[in-house]
Amino acid sequence: MSEGLRLNFSRPNPIVPAQSVAGRTLMLLIGIMTFLSCVTFGGVLLVQKSALGWSAEVGRELTIQVRPLDGEVIESNLRLAVSLSEAVPGVASARVVSIEESEELLAPWLGEGLDLSDLAVPRLVIVQLADPNAADISRLESEIAAIPGATLETHAAWRVQLNTMAGTIVVSGILVLALILVATALAIVFATRGTMSTNREIVDVLHFIGASNKFIAGEFQGRFLLLGLKGGLVGGLAAIVFFIVAGTAMSTVVPEQSSAQLGVLFGQFALGISGILGIIGVVLVIAGLTAITSRLTVRRFLSQIS
Repeated sequence: MSEGLRLNFSRPNPIVPAQSVAGRTLMLLIGIMTFLSCVTFGGVLLVQKSALGWSAEVGRELTIQVRPLDGEVIESNLRLAVSLSEAVPGVASARVVSIEESEELLAPWLGEGLDLSDLAVPRLVIVQLADPNAADISRLESEIAAIPGATLETHAAWRVQLNTMAGTIVVSGILVLALILVATALAIVFATRGTMSTNREIVDVLHFIGASNKFIAGEFQGRFLLLGLKGGLVGGLAAIVFFIVAGTAMSTVVPEQSSAQLGVLFGQFALGISGILGIIGVVLVIAGLTAITSRLTVRRFLSQIS
């Protein structure tokens, strides 16, 4: 047999080229989709953690509002409210909000340099609960109601709003993540069918020599799984870098007021161990989705041409 007709069976060439334009483009696309998925997941996780923190903090705090009334000494009513609160089981402490603190609270709405001495502004008492479940809120509410001009605010409405907002953000994030995964699957379908069409002659030869559809689909699955892992790894690392840079920018570059507002919504942009594990999970899910989608597409393609 001449040298030109000799066949080399020691290192067979893969069915799907390892370095092709389509493969590089798909890997870049998977990387972008993974980045968007991880950022979406991380944002939802941060908001949820912040919302849980808000809810827990609000649940441990009550507010007593004492309005100034004619014939009543408001300072005496404030001291009575503190005394009654501290006597209730489950209450850790109670303190009167000073006039200076009240001025700071009202400054964003009424302006700086506010003098409350000329205004009939209610005074506040902050009650901290040691255990929200063990605190006798009904007893406290009835005793505070006996003080002229005093009312108890449990912040229940705020907690409902916080929980509703957190739930809405989580559901929205899940929907966005699902749409990204669907878009990724569609891109993989088109890339797989394009690769199959490009290598149609090779597939026909494999069929001719007796290769099964399972074997051919496995070749494509392995190649696309590798692409999915590479693209997913790039996208996941980019997302981690994004959160690190965003957290650094919040503390150094962003103005203090804007940073505080973002901090209330997203916390400190610290994903933590749960966030890192979640991003790893997203990478693995996208890699698995890439492999499974390509295999199903190949088997469907082969069944159509058989």
